[in-house]
Amino acid sequence: MQDTYKTIEQPAEGYITEKKSKFLSFIFPVKSPEKVKEIVDEYRKKYYDARHVCWAYMLGSGREEYRSNDDGEPSGTAGRPILGQINSYELTNVLILVIRYFGGTLLGTGGLIKAYKEAAEDAIKNAEIVEKTIDETLLIHFEYLLLNDVMRVLKQFESATREQDFRESCTMKLRIRKSEFQRLHDSLSQIYGVKIEKDA
Repeated sequence: MQDTYKTIEQPAEGYITEKKSKFLSFIFPVKSPEKVKEIVDEYRKKYYDARHVCWAYMLGSGREEYRSNDDGEPSGTAGRPILGQINSYELTNVLILVIRYFGGTLLGTGGLIKAYKEAAEDAIKNAEIVEKTIDETLLIHFEYLLLNDVMRVLKQFESATREQDFRESCTMKLRIRKSEFQRLHDSLSQIYGVKIEKDA
């Protein structure tokens, strides 16, 4: 089961020139379309004198949510090549912006695709790519008497992280890699008296 994904932790920049047109590229870690809009709006203001601010993003650990925008360039010559680079590096939860300053020479469809692709790749190459696990969360409730039994099970799952609250009865919130989730769930459900909720 695939339970990891690649993303970046810090923004990075890239830059290329093509026939005197300048392409400034920026990659950002993002988690939502709202954040994408905020960054795109901010960079439109910051680079108000640029001819085009083109972008693409990919979201979700399963890489299921994505969009691209040509911002006035011929259809498919900017946003799609940027998205193509996000795909070829298998990244998610990232936004790449490429800002173009026109240099006076038309690049043609092929030239534009190549330039946007290379600019996006330059930003990716300057970013530090990290691999993260896809985690699932489990909420368990049990009486204090069962604590030793629960801890014995958790010892077998070193990757699980936990938050606990032992004020009245015992409550634990456990996070574990998706591929280990079912095994943890099954092990805990064998302890009589442990109530399990899958946390959304």
